[in-house]
Amino acid sequence: MNETRLQRDVDELLGAAAIVATVGLSPVLAARYRRWGATDEELTEPLPGDALVSAPRLQSTRAIDVAAPPERVWPWIAQMGHGKAGLYSYEQLENLIGCDIHNSSTLEPRWQNVAVGDRVGLGPEGYPFFVVKELVAGSRLVLLAGGGEGEPANSWAFVLRATPAGSRLIVRSRYDYPATIGQRLLWRAITEPMHFVMERRMLLGIRDRAEGRASRRAS
Repeated sequence: MNETRLQRDVDELLGAAAIVATVGLSPVLAARYRRWGATDEELTEPLPGDALVSAPRLQSTRAIDVAAPPERVWPWIAQMGHGKAGLYSYEQLENLIGCDIHNSSTLEPRWQNVAVGDRVGLGPEGYPFFVVKELVAGSRLVLLAGGGEGEPANSWAFVLRATPAGSRLIVRSRYDYPATIGQRLLWRAITEPMHFVMERRMLLGIRDRAEGRASRRAS
């Protein structure tokens, strides 16, 4: 087994352990992982996509600094999704449930032409997917899952800003779900902590690729 494969396997094992620990400790950790990396101002400010889920039952705002300008970060965001560059997260864990995700550490021109109305899939046909609802190249990508008649809606917004040191990437999720005790337990005790672990890894993956050091953190 070569070093890169070993690093990848260790990374995936750590990801699995992080999911178990975060799910188990979610009552204690929730307030922190809902705002991982975000400042107080970012936590409360209105962001693009908020209106798509006007009264969320859950919301998270996470952020990361990237030592690269927005024009080097944006292409990695633009090409995310199943059948394209993947989600830059724990690939093997995603594929355990059949997502068929293959993370890329290269930019592909054929994947850069994202447009409003496009699908960003989390897996093959039949798996959940988001639809691009708002797009400003180099600045924002707003996605929405669900939202049909009588259907819960979940928004996922990526906001990219220039900073003196490079870029600031802010990601906000707003979740709706049926108002039942079972759904509340499912989302708060399992879905939300799992999403945090995967999204944190995704943000680190985007950062490392934009900064040109993805090889140091195998995907």
